[in-house]
Amino acid sequence: MPKTKVTLMTDSTEGFFNRLRANARKLDKGETLLPQVTVSFEDPADLLKVLTSERVRLLRSVKGNTLQISALAGGLNRDVRAVSRDVTLLEKIGLLRTRYESNPGHGRLKVVESVAQEYRLIANL
Repeated sequence: MPKTKVTLMTDSTEGFFNRLRANARKLDKGETLLPQVTVSFEDPADLLKVLTSERVRLLRSVKGNTLQISALAGGLNRDVRAVSRDVTLLEKIGLLRTRYESNPGHGRLKVVESVAQEYRLIANL
């Protein structure tokens, strides 16, 4: 499983640049940065549009697993097309990744996997 940490948070542009400067200072000192991804939203409502309860269930199901979209949909009792749309969105913002595997005699199949071993949600109102 990947060692990356993913943080979803609400933050301002100023907060983004403060984190960027702090990381630059660490790099200037020769420190190693831990692998992490931070996705920030200025408005908590935007975060909640992306992180619906069904998408949280999807992230939990994929965490630590590599699953076909059809298997993922079956495990969640959801329509394959709806899960596929959710996977595409979560992949665009960096929370999941997909790849194709060979399926002998049947072409290729798309599998979904987590990009992190830990997802952290921070929301400030």
